[in-house]
Amino acid sequence: MSKLFQEFNLKGLTLKNRIMMSPMCMYSAGEDGRPTDWHLVHYGARAVGGVGLIMQEATAVEPRGRISAHDLGLWEDAQVGPLKRLVDFVHAAGAKMAVQLAHAGRKCGVAGERIVAPTSMRWSEEYPVPAELTREEIQEIVAAFGAAARRAVAAGYDAVEVHAAHGYLIHEFLSPLSNQRTDEYGGSRENRVRFLKEVLTAVRANIPPEMPVFLRVSATDFVPGGLDLAETVEIVRSVRELVDLVDCSSGGLLAPRIDLYAGYQVEYAATVRRETGLPTAAVGLISTPELAEEIIGNGRADLVALGRVLLRRPYWPLYAAHVLKADVPWPQQYERGKYR
Repeated sequence: MSKLFQEFNLKGLTLKNRIMMSPMCMYSAGEDGRPTDWHLVHYGARAVGGVGLIMQEATAVEPRGRISAHDLGLWEDAQVGPLKRLVDFVHAAGAKMAVQLAHAGRKCGVAGERIVAPTSMRWSEEYPVPAELTREEIQEIVAAFGAAARRAVAAGYDAVEVHAAHGYLIHEFLSPLSNQRTDEYGGSRENRVRFLKEVLTAVRANIPPEMPVFLRVSATDFVPGGLDLAETVEIVRSVRELVDLVDCSSGGLLAPRIDLYAGYQVEYAATVRRETGLPTAAVGLISTPELAEEIIGNGRADLVALGRVLLRRPYWPLYAAHVLKADVPWPQQYERGKYR
């Protein structure tokens, strides 16, 4: 029996398979942060296509937390209704849906916003020098994450993910390459993790106890002096009681050369899973049913997070079930197309 198509249970969440749609920004929201019909079709197609868990793209907890002016947002109550319509449609199509709560930090590209970071170091020559966050501003952002989590519950999401990867604000605090603070939020690992821990605590306080919290991390910065896998394991251990699953990615803080190949980040998920005892999701050019099956079958991760392949093939899970000889239900409307 295919391991990829076995159920997965995490607290109050039950997934019909181990396939997760990785969060991928569409840059297609209105400037008010609300979804458009594009999002309904985009996410709805993957739900119809058999994905077990759809992780919504980075969704900003405040306007200056957007990567672009067309990012989704959960910084105000008026955004809940439009997002609930999206979540309800995904549920009706048979998938579960989570939202990735995010703050872009120094990688905010929205004109007119006051760009902020743990330290006044800009992302690149094309970006402005950010303002160093005060302690008071840090607490305001922590509260914004908590309020966004409350709105996520109201919108009907099944889980929330805290985005602590890819060079965005939380990652900027975690890495010594981008955090040169001398107060309680900088220096030692304990201090650099403090902001993440406060965000996770605020998120937990605003969701039901049975709702899982995912954490996306960049397991390595690929740069000497930055985060590496060993330190990532220690960071995860320090927040273990606040997290239910670790979504393991890498990079994004700077722009080093990275050797890319199918499954190049799977070992990060396997190591975090083995060393911390937490479930993990593996991501990174996983595109064949055979590789996805191997990852789950050999216990290297609990979920496979698919990105680019789901942009090319929205119904990849139905194709994978055919390849792996798993008999899964098809949408009634599409049964004539079922592989025989």
